[in-house]
Amino acid sequence: MLKPLSDRVIVKMQEAEETTKSGIILSSGSKEKPQVAEVIAVGPGEMIDGKLSPMNVKKGDKVVLNKYSGTEVKFEGEDYIIVRQEDILAVVE
Repeated sequence: MLKPLSDRVIVKMQEAEETTKSGIILSSGSKEKPQVAEVIAVGPGEMIDGKLSPMNVKKGDKVVLNKYSGTEVKFEGEDYIIVRQEDILAVVE
């Protein structure tokens, strides 16, 4: 099990859609890198002036990431990205 430290979040990228909303099927070459990910694990938060700053995301949230952020890791055959909370731009509701 991966356990993030400080204000880090472990996410798993969502697969790119193969069909657009209007029904157009995309070839593999035309797919953009997905920016929506699922939160797998969340660190305890960052210490600021001796106080623990709470995290704004939780396990299971769908989030939008900064396009080129994080560190890619492979763990037990799965691909994950470890990002800082500041690299998460939004929560998808």
